[in-house]
Amino acid sequence: MTLHSHDTHFYIRVDRQPLMGTNANESEKVLAELACARVVEQPGMRVLIGGLGLGFTLRRVLEMVGPDAIVEVAELLPEIVAWNREHLREVNGALLDDPRVKVIVGDVYQVITDAPKGHYDAIMLDVDNGPIAMVQDGNERLYQAQGFVAIIQALKPGTRVTFWSASSDRRFEKKLLKAGFAVEVVPCKAYPQAKRCTHTIFVADRAGGEK
Repeated sequence: MTLHSHDTHFYIRVDRQPLMGTNANESEKVLAELACARVVEQPGMRVLIGGLGLGFTLRRVLEMVGPDAIVEVAELLPEIVAWNREHLREVNGALLDDPRVKVIVGDVYQVITDAPKGHYDAIMLDVDNGPIAMVQDGNERLYQAQGFVAIIQALKPGTRVTFWSASSDRRFEKKLLKAGFAVEVVPCKAYPQAKRCTHTIFVADRAGGEK
């Protein structure tokens, strides 16, 4: 994994293949907006972001939540956290010093499974290119029944998890429905001026009653 800069933008590549860039961040913001839409007015909310990336989801969350919110960011790769603090501070890296933010260098799956029941008001997962295009071995657990059970347990009743994906995936949508989520599939643009939607956000609502 390498960090690159060109003109005014930064890019992260894996095995020389582009993974993310500061020039295409609209869908990361939408991921946050959809996740927090139902609870944004709630005082003392606690949310979890899986995957720091270039910090655009974190930025949008902090714009939406109140001063007493707790925003946990789980990032598996310490290099990503270090790049944000050192090289990307003028992009979104300074947000890691916000007193509402708690950075966890570790596996978001483990963070979710270790969380007390009903711990989070919203969960956002942007750790891969989608449910069928995983960057890290082991992330498949997040997109299968065992991951869904852990997410349901970690969420408060009536709240939601959002999954970022580079493409639509009907099989994944069916898996979420089978697990008991109410599901909405939201196409979104990579950047505001794009002529078409190329990315997908899966919005999965936890039932309002206890499971």
